[in-house]
Amino acid sequence: MIKSMTAFGSAEMVFDGFSVSVEIRSYNSRYLDIVLNVPYEIRQFEEKIRQLISSRVSRGRVELRMRIEDEADDRDAFELDMGRARNYRNAIEKLKEEMDMNVTVSMEFLTGSGRIFKPVENEKDADAIWERIESCLIEAVDSLNGMRQKEGTTIAEDLSKRLDDIETFIRQIEKASENILLVYRERLKGRIEELTKGLVEIDLDRITQEAAFLADKSDISEEIVRALSHIEQFRKIQHSEELSGRKMNFLLQELGREINTIGSKTGKAEVAHMVVDVKSELEKMREQVQNVE
Repeated sequence: MIKSMTAFGSAEMVFDGFSVSVEIRSYNSRYLDIVLNVPYEIRQFEEKIRQLISSRVSRGRVELRMRIEDEADDRDAFELDMGRARNYRNAIEKLKEEMDMNVTVSMEFLTGSGRIFKPVENEKDADAIWERIESCLIEAVDSLNGMRQKEGTTIAEDLSKRLDDIETFIRQIEKASENILLVYRERLKGRIEELTKGLVEIDLDRITQEAAFLADKSDISEEIVRALSHIEQFRKIQHSEELSGRKMNFLLQELGREINTIGSKTGKAEVAHMVVDVKSELEKMREQVQNVE
């Protein structure tokens, strides 16, 4: 099953004043490369986030951005430090006595300078927080994979059409290369007659030997067999559940080598033209395969 490496997914969830939003994008890459942009307060979950993504995405550059908003009533709780408050009051009274001062200390001054209020460490259940993050993350990754699957289907259809065209060209090349011995014999005979203008008797046996030599050098039957085998393997990979991008790219390279060999061996103009057409289709397929996971 083909999947594209280029896609986007997102999700947003709210849990009793605690909201999570995730945006995730993926791009072409030879390997799996995960880039995270998450709030400082959930950095402890970065490894879990990476593991979750890697369990669902096998290749590509994945960029994730997560936002957290905590609107719970206990998010900014404070408590009074009575010991500090008493000590601070005693220090102020002693100062007033020593300096013979008769002043009133305001509440703003007392709370602002004395640090008698301190924030309460809000120790929330880490497992509960991760469950919320995980739920939103799974939905975002599933959304990403849905788009990757959809794009992959479009790519698969294009690849199948071009592969069919390539196979048709190869079959035509195979047919056009039949009876190559007769073609070379007649071609040699014609050239000799043109050069000698009938003044020299033509040795048909010798011409046949030379034609056989040229035909053997131009034989493309092995290349045809290997090219058709590559096409068959490509189709199997397209419909398998395994990762296919690298294997597809390898087969296209091998198919390209066979076509280049056919082009270098052929002596027919019509075959040379079809080789050019095959190369053009192969190049378009290579561009598509670069985006396959």
